[in-house]
Amino acid sequence: MRDFLFHRRGVLAAIAAVAVAAGGASASTEAEAPVDEGLRLIMVEQPGCAYCAAWDDEIAPAYGRTDEGRYAPLARADLRMGPPDGVEYDREVRFTPTFVLVRDGQEIARMEGYVGQDFFWPLYLDMLERNTAFQPDAP
Repeated sequence: MRDFLFHRRGVLAAIAAVAVAAGGASASTEAEAPVDEGLRLIMVEQPGCAYCAAWDDEIAPAYGRTDEGRYAPLARADLRMGPPDGVEYDREVRFTPTFVLVRDGQEIARMEGYVGQDFFWPLYLDMLERNTAFQPDAP
């Protein structure tokens, strides 16, 4: 099952990258993605972070066009500035990038580091499925 998810997300990431490069949207429509209004994914970053730059190049252009991105919109925070107003982390963020999933300002999950686009999507999907009501490919 895990191999299937890695393969599936790798293929979806490649399709999203092609759609973005072509100037189009992904095959998903906004009506397909459920919405949790209080949910956000906070990317904690800092200037000069090579892994943050890689995420920006490989994931950021497609993120908001995916069901996952619409379900948990992206917000950004500078490591040295602390959490955004109204957000509380469970523990100190020490590495960049760190992706903190928050609901109504409270951390519910986190992913430390960026392991490349082939692994980001399946790890992020797992984080969403374990901590929210998100279901991929929801009708």
